Amino acid sequence: MSPRAELLLFLASRAQNVERVIKPELEQGAVVLCDRFIDSSVAYQGVARGLGRDTVAELNEFATGGLLPDITFLLDLDPQTGLMRQTDRNRMEEESLAFHLRVRQGYLQEAERSPNRFCVLDASLPPNKMHRLITRQISAHFGLKIS
Repeated sequence: MSPRAELLLFLASRAQNVERVIKPELEQGAVVLCDRFIDSSVAYQGVARGLGRDTVAELNEFATGGLLPDITFLLDLDPQTGLMRQTDRNRMEEESLAFHLRVRQGYLQEAERSPNRFCVLDASLPPNKMHRLITRQISAHFGLKIS
């Protein structure tokens, strides 16, 4: 698949998801959690596939109607370690280590561009510690008391 076709397919899916699921839920006052959103396209297609960060960011803005997450958790991990953890392989995991290093670089650059939105966490920590860190960050960000 060409990088542009890949990007456009992800953007089409995202636009549909925003219009049919995310916006209606937000309008009802719900909290919406997404596993990957606009920053994924910037990192994967914009940086790692070389389509350009700004191009992908502009297309994301169009696809989402400008919708941005309130907070983004970046679970940062050395790509080699992350690939070793994978049990299911899809075409993305089959990409070279160099590709995954570029993806990580793209994510970290986005975190630097939007430090008020991103919370970068060390994903080598044990799951229970990660859970506590994320819970604390959500509590602090939204002014909630979560036990």
